Amino acid sequence: MENIEKQIRVGIVGIGNIGSAHAESIARGEVHHNMHLVALCDIDEWKREILRKKYSSVQVYASYAEMLEGANLDAVIISTPHKFHPSMIKMALEKDIHVLSEKPIGVDCKEVEELYAVAKQSKKVFAVMFNQRTNSLFVRARELVKTGRLGSLKRFTWIITNWYRPQWYYDSADWRATWNGEGGGVLLNQAPHNLDIWQWSVGMPKRIRAFCYRGKYHDIGVEDEATIYAEYENGLTGTFITSTSEY
Repeated sequence: MENIEKQIRVGIVGIGNIGSAHAESIARGEVHHNMHLVALCDIDEWKREILRKKYSSVQVYASYAEMLEGANLDAVIISTPHKFHPSMIKMALEKDIHVLSEKPIGVDCKEVEELYAVAKQSKKVFAVMFNQRTNSLFVRARELVKTGRLGSLKRFTWIITNWYRPQWYYDSADWRATWNGEGGGVLLNQAPHNLDIWQWSVGMPKRIRAFCYRGKYHDIGVEDEATIYAEYENGLTGTFITSTSEY
């Protein structure tokens, strides 16, 4: 077994669906580069009790600040509700800790701009979890667009409607599908992966128009369906359609 000092000591804050998946992957040794899970943090006591039993050798914290201070971390993974991302990212960077944050970076533009200023001054790695960039299908599609192998792109259409979510998903946590808790609906929670691949492959449009339907198919206060039309400087046009109500 390799010396623990040579391993990357990582902590995770927010042990919900995604945080749990990260913890299990690291604990099972599925993440390379000698990553070692040393700390977990969640505000819910019942979750902490479960974590203590499941990961007996891992420190479990109720306070994010205490974890950053006491766990001797090299890196932290942030998988809390969206509105907490900017402040938690800044706290870690200011303590010289590498950060991987779940998307989105935040829900307030001013907070995100302030965060970027901190990140630029930091010498630590700061990344956002857009894991679908590693999908070989999207990598190949981007290559075809960027190299012009098939000619110049004239128009694109992306329909991503398999982000299906039943009502119980939205009812599973009080921060979901709310402006104050999540900051938006399908465009901020599920479809950011696809919006990211879109601009990563095609670039940013010069003009955009969107039709968003709030609570069209669910009892929620944010959008669960959206259709976007985009125009580019070179004449390229595109449409992007997404929903959490189709399957």
